[in-house]
Amino acid sequence: MKMLAFVPFALAALLLTSAGNARGDSCVTSACHVDIAKIAAPHAPVKDGDCASCHTAVSKEHPLKGGKSFQLAAKGGALCTGCHDGLASKKLVHAPVKGGECVACHKPHGSSGRFLLDKGDDQNPLCTGCHDQATFQQRFMHGPAAVGSCTECHDPHQSQEKALLKQPVRDLCLRCHSDFNNQLKAALFQHPPVKKDPCTTCHDPHGSGVPMFLVKKMPELCISCHAPIGKKIAEAKVVHKPIKSEAGCSACHSSHFSKAKGLLAFPEMETCLSCHGVDKPGVKNISKEIAKKKYLHGPLKNGQCKGCHDPHGSNYFRMLGGNYPDTLYAPYKDGLYDACLKCHEKSLLRFADTTIYTKFRNGNKNLHYLHVVNSRKGRTCRVCHAPHASNGEKLMHVDGVEFGEWKIPVNFTITATGGSCAPGCHRPLVYDRDKPQDYGIGNVK
Repeated sequence: MKMLAFVPFALAALLLTSAGNARGDSCVTSACHVDIAKIAAPHAPVKDGDCASCHTAVSKEHPLKGGKSFQLAAKGGALCTGCHDGLASKKLVHAPVKGGECVACHKPHGSSGRFLLDKGDDQNPLCTGCHDQATFQQRFMHGPAAVGSCTECHDPHQSQEKALLKQPVRDLCLRCHSDFNNQLKAALFQHPPVKKDPCTTCHDPHGSGVPMFLVKKMPELCISCHAPIGKKIAEAKVVHKPIKSEAGCSACHSSHFSKAKGLLAFPEMETCLSCHGVDKPGVKNISKEIAKKKYLHGPLKNGQCKGCHDPHGSNYFRMLGGNYPDTLYAPYKDGLYDACLKCHEKSLLRFADTTIYTKFRNGNKNLHYLHVVNSRKGRTCRVCHAPHASNGEKLMHVDGVEFGEWKIPVNFTITATGGSCAPGCHRPLVYDRDKPQDYGIGNVK
């Protein structure tokens, strides 16, 4: 009986060792290697029943009690390269491939997924067996890394590019981000790193704790290149609030490209008014202030806010580009009115009498000097002039300036050689450059 029971196994062994293309039908019977028959995606030789292409009989007896009657046809990766050649011919080779450890990733008989991989389409469990798992557990994840599509970007065997990338970084990114690429080509202004550097200069290709998987949060990332702005932000007494928000620099700037100078999201004034043109607590609605006004302050007329304000930060009131009093009354002293005098006549407030530095004169008497240099109640520019826009010439207030709960009227009119005003701070007066007016004893100041 024992001799008869051995006959089928001996015949199977003889078939495997004697036939040139031996079939493996007898290997996966209900009595032997039954699990191999259940594999969803079998290796091609297994599917074809060609077990002898990888296994070689070393004994006629099979199964061999206390030993093995078959051995692999070759050792390590040499077994695989008999069919799968050219997997280690490029500049950089994946370590398991280089070491001939194909089975570190692939199941030799077959698997539940493609490419003899046992984890389906999610390659993260396989890759994190060697690579740092924390990389794939960030708060913000790049799409392919989030779903485990590692081989969308990396070649699992070999590459000419660093990190086994399938293409140079820029080309690889634009392969998917085609809409971005089309917009980039059409943009008037491009961020220099986008032009010449790999995307990984700013973005972590797998994931990050920062939105858009940036390698650093803003503004730290931006000031790593834009050092002067970083210095200004660090030293400024008043920093523009968006810079410290989660959006950071991108609250105003497009990080990659733009149709506007300075990589602003929109033209300068439109960008500023996207925040400063709506009703919200703590922010003045400048859109309402300038709407339908006949006269705009010169910078605003040119679509610029930075003519007066520093968009990043400043040591001055309202992020002005120079000193300016934050109170209604502030007697002039050197440097106190730099925000205005960097554009307007620098000697406007230096001389009590002049014929050249201002047209606001009664004869030679400098009425700007008279109003602002007053040691007790020097009036700031805002008492008479609107800083942004007005329906009055010279940006003179029409509705008046806020004085507590009252608005001080100005009632200004202009003539060819002077003008007049009837403000809430003194009686109606006329001034004339050619025919000086006599204001009587105790000239109003």
